[in-house]
Amino acid sequence: MLGVLRHRTYRRLFAAQVIALLGTGLSTVALALLAYRMAGPQAGIVLGTALAIKMTANVLVAPVATAVLGRFPRRTVLVCLDVVRAAAAFLLPWVDRIWQVYLLVFLLQAASAAFTPVFQATIPDLLDDEDDYTRALSLSRLAYDLERLLSPALAAGVLALVGLGSLFLGTALGFLASALLVLPAVLPRPDREAGTLLHRATAGVRRYCGVPRLRGLLALHLATASAGAVVLVNTVTTVRGELGGAEADVAWALACYGLGSALIAVTAPRVLRHVPERPLMLGGGALSAVVLLLTTAIPAGAGPWRWPALLAAWTLLGVAGSLVLTPAGRLLRRSGDAARRPALFAADYALSHACWLLTYPLAGWLAEATTASTAFVALAALSAAGTVLAAHLWPAREPDELEHDHHGLDPRSEHLRGARPGRTAGTWRHAHRYRLDELHPAWPR
Repeated sequence: MLGVLRHRTYRRLFAAQVIALLGTGLSTVALALLAYRMAGPQAGIVLGTALAIKMTANVLVAPVATAVLGRFPRRTVLVCLDVVRAAAAFLLPWVDRIWQVYLLVFLLQAASAAFTPVFQATIPDLLDDEDDYTRALSLSRLAYDLERLLSPALAAGVLALVGLGSLFLGTALGFLASALLVLPAVLPRPDREAGTLLHRATAGVRRYCGVPRLRGLLALHLATASAGAVVLVNTVTTVRGELGGAEADVAWALACYGLGSALIAVTAPRVLRHVPERPLMLGGGALSAVVLLLTTAIPAGAGPWRWPALLAAWTLLGVAGSLVLTPAGRLLRRSGDAARRPALFAADYALSHACWLLTYPLAGWLAEATTASTAFVALAALSAAGTVLAAHLWPAREPDELEHDHHGLDPRSEHLRGARPGRTAGTWRHAHRYRLDELHPAWPR
């Protein structure tokens, strides 16, 4: 898996990603502490609102920012967005009004929502070989998982030596270090797409929803978000309230979730050489639903078995989520050319976060209004529905070459070499490996 790091430019980008992720992890801890410092007992409301703002920025900003920034050199865009993120993080410890926290959180997350799709769309342009790209996806997933495991420990170490402001300073330095790593990198110039701003901002979502495999991916995002929301929202109440565990036990449970995800990230490149994405990803969605359903017995049960059962369940949910998320980039890469890829990545980023925006409050509200077991059953049903819908939307047989018609294309065009006349006048029919590009603006039906 580490062989892909021989690629010098990708190595720089991966290092930038890792450092920025550590900075983001520090800011997550620091934001919770800042909310408590400013609001005291009302900190939960402040933090919940800030997280809702982050998710809203992810959903709304990514497609628009990709359309606006797609006409500028990628290196310039990535560096400038890192600087914006660093400035927002640096200013956070100096605020004295809650609305200022909300404003800076939105600014920081808006920059991240613009940064991530551009960054993700750059990697397949750098790595032509699919095996190398799969290794890069696995490394990226592993970086996210390790950030979840290491950031809280790193934050605790920083707080033991210095104050809260240093956590935000660490975040700012992480983003600046990311910018410095990207600055000397030679990145491919993006192909500029024509059309109005509104057309370009909505094109990614329209194209994404027009590709059968990507419609299936969206349904699987809903399945994994349902399971992930249970872990991230309900772990603390389940461990501390239902099981009577200590604060450290909460960290251990979350660590098991990250460990399960990391296990798949490490093994995915080898597995994907022999197993197609569809059965692997549908298996991840089904595993999420089944494990969530079985987990309903933990809050309602009694006995010492509940704690190891929870750790095992959280590990399996991490495995299930990574089975879906690690190969997802391969589907996006295969569905569009270099000009359309950034918009597809932005659409995936926005739509997947929309799933989390739905499941986060649902997991918390159901557990509060009813019981933890009821919340687990409801989210398990939503996860199962997402998986079944994905199996329906994503065709079981996806031929490498798709037959399709061209209308109005010059018959002497090189692209039509070997094509035969279509069923209607002026059309030509042929088959080849299909992806969205200038000559193929929509998926064939």
